Amino acid sequence: LMCSCRRGGGLVQPGGSLRPSCSTSGRTFSPGVVAWFRQAPGKERDFVSAVDSLGGTRYADFARGRFAISRDRAKNTVYLQMNSLRPEDTASYYCAARQVRIVYSSWSDPNVMDYWGKGTLVTVSS
Repeated sequence: LMCSCRRGGGLVQPGGSLRPSCSTSGRTFSPGVVAWFRQAPGKERDFVSAVDSLGGTRYADFARGRFAISRDRAKNTVYLQMNSLRPEDTASYYCAARQVRIVYSSWSDPNVMDYWGKGTLVTVSS
């Protein structure tokens, strides 16, 4: 069972929007938490946003108000709508999933995730 980041990445101008998606493959899989992380060249992996099985959401400060995470259970897909993109948002974006629900404070911890997608590159540049 793997999250696979697909589509939604690419090159966009500052102020533009992208919507990467994360789908689970294989048998029906309903993770407790699905999160997005990002990693810019030469930097550590940072938490971006997460959504749990009850629809609760969490955002990093830089994402709040610009990004929106959503979950389509029927399609086993989680979306990250990214608006008002800035050059500093340039990074590889990875989705990750925890199979069971965890406490809210742990949603931003990459070490507790069970599955990871391959990542999608987002470049914000004029």
